[in-house]
Amino acid sequence: QVQLVESGGGLVQAGGSLRLSCAASGRTFSINVMGWFRQAPGKERDFVAAIDWDGGNTVYADSVKGRFTISRDNAKNTVYLQMNSLKPEDTAVYYCAARIGYGLAFKVADFGSWGQGTQVTVSS
Repeated sequence: QVQLVESGGGLVQAGGSLRLSCAASGRTFSINVMGWFRQAPGKERDFVAAIDWDGGNTVYADSVKGRFTISRDNAKNTVYLQMNSLKPEDTAVYYCAARIGYGLAFKVADFGSWGQGTQVTVSS
């Protein structure tokens, strides 16, 4: 199994920045893709970004392209989400996820391990 722990959420004003971190432990050798999702109150969990663990290839949701950057540090088994130019509509609980299967993915069902989530609140 893979355990994931997110950190770095908080309250920020619109236009500000935050960096989320997700530390993986356990069977980390089995991870091929790491992703970030978010869920606002009363809404479904939506894809934000994903990164291929070996090659570093990335994919982003259209709503965050140009503002968010996903990266990873393989030596630390950690994935990051740098969020710039934040908007009130970015407010949500952000979840880190790990995928054993190969290939970048963006569906909740494609990821088998999840963190507990970290709250990001953007005030206007």
